[in-house]
Amino acid sequence: MSLHIHERPATSPSAITTNGATRPDAASTTTQAVSLHLRGVEKRFGDNQVLRGIDLDIEAGQFVAIVGKSGCGKSTLLRLLVGLDQHTGGEIAFRGEDGNPAKADARIVFQEPRLLPWFNVAKNVAVGLGEGVDKDEARTKALAALWEVHLRNKAEEWPSQLSGGQRQRVALARALVSRPGLLVLDEPLGALDALTRISMQTLIARVWRELGFTAVLVTHDVSEAVHLADRVIVLDEGRISLDLAIPQPHPRKHGDAELAELEGKLLAAILKDR
Repeated sequence: MSLHIHERPATSPSAITTNGATRPDAASTTTQAVSLHLRGVEKRFGDNQVLRGIDLDIEAGQFVAIVGKSGCGKSTLLRLLVGLDQHTGGEIAFRGEDGNPAKADARIVFQEPRLLPWFNVAKNVAVGLGEGVDKDEARTKALAALWEVHLRNKAEEWPSQLSGGQRQRVALARALVSRPGLLVLDEPLGALDALTRISMQTLIARVWRELGFTAVLVTHDVSEAVHLADRVIVLDEGRISLDLAIPQPHPRKHGDAELAELEGKLLAAILKDR
């Protein structure tokens, strides 16, 4: 199957503007996207085998969505990719854009923002840099990441002062502040209302196109999957049952007839026994 890989903007990142504003210098650093290579990956929890021999290649800079019924192994696979859990069989390898082995430098965004209530927005984002970063440098990078998600003006506010969508944008900024090569998203929009969810989809798609990281999204929303991803993987009882390319160029419009047809194919694969 031929894979559709997004093309990064020809414009220099430092020249990209959003809402008429020039990107801050600290945000102009592009990511070093990694490719993922899984061979025979398995995961057991005692006698329960959740993943059953996953073979998967994801190109550097590609956006892949994973869908399937509850309990099929989607979130387990994400946890393996970011090192929150260890596989019990097979191999997971990461390579840089030059093809050489590389560290994933992976970050994850969960459904719940998990912000620290005793830190303001800017300090919550700076947490994503880890320890040992100069205070002024951390703030500069945090403000740049907030600019990416259109929350620069909320830097001094507290999480309790933000809407649900704004808190999730802060969580996204925290994941992006270190410029990861791999960003995984575990149902990050599941708790948002429909309109906020669409707005966040647009935001995630824009940031991905501009920064160029590799993205892996788990979602129960097939429409969301085809709106964001280059490919959609269907998991069924721990195995890949469908690997569907989404060839439409970005940005995409909701309600597109061709995307709706692809949604139908995915739903048929997920609900095949109903």
